[in-house]
Amino acid sequence: MATLLDKAQLFRSLHVPGDPLVLTNAWDVASARVVANVGASAIATTSAGVAWSLGHGDGDHLSRDQALCAISRITAAVDVPVTADIERGYATDPAGVGETVRGVLAAGAVGINLEDTLRPVAEQVARIAAARRAADEAGVPLFINARIDTHRLPPGDRVAWLDETLTRAGAYAAAGADGIFVLGPLDTPTVRTLAESTPLPLNVLAGPGAPSVSELAGAGVARISAGSSIAEAAYGLVRRAARELLTQGTTAALEGGYDYATLNALLLAEPTR
Repeated sequence: MATLLDKAQLFRSLHVPGDPLVLTNAWDVASARVVANVGASAIATTSAGVAWSLGHGDGDHLSRDQALCAISRITAAVDVPVTADIERGYATDPAGVGETVRGVLAAGAVGINLEDTLRPVAEQVARIAAARRAADEAGVPLFINARIDTHRLPPGDRVAWLDETLTRAGAYAAAGADGIFVLGPLDTPTVRTLAESTPLPLNVLAGPGAPSVSELAGAGVARISAGSSIAEAAYGLVRRAARELLTQGTTAALEGGYDYATLNALLLAEPTR
């Protein structure tokens, strides 16, 4: 039976520049089971997908307890390591971020995403340091993926954007982060520049319009995430199928779905641990 420490060490080892960890983010037990069943080496949650599945909007509208309960259900349902998107840490100060991290570990996850929302660098450094301290005190090498939200900057000088991104990456690495997650529409040359210039393994998003996994691997990326895109696609199917049935009386949109027996058996199976 793999311990939390075993899973944390395994998860950390999967971040290899040029041979990236690919994460198809899940949002509940069923999606996590499906992802694990098709061969994922690890599971990442999407905070947006979790929030939507619980009837909330994304963007810190979940409580810490709601988020931790969702994480706990997912870690209990799969054998592979789980990393949790904890948004801004579900806390207003560094001490609260540390408390959230202790809850994440208790819930069975071995990694976190922690976004900076472009708060002052010194403030985010303190929050990352608090997360690192909480994990170290627990004796678990939690993988802290520091999300840099320079995609929120107004369109403008790409050199200034890159400088700000790299400044934050360096500060977050010094504070104890293990990986850097850069959002935004990134072309392959920009990804390569980031991978060569950041002090930590680089994580970027996959999705419509983004370079392929092989292109990102060739650019030196160590981790590729689907983010909320799979949840968005799932809810898009709900909309298309509902609209078709209600307006046309047909069900073509439902073709290719999981059959009842297979999906039900997947959810009935117990993790091997």
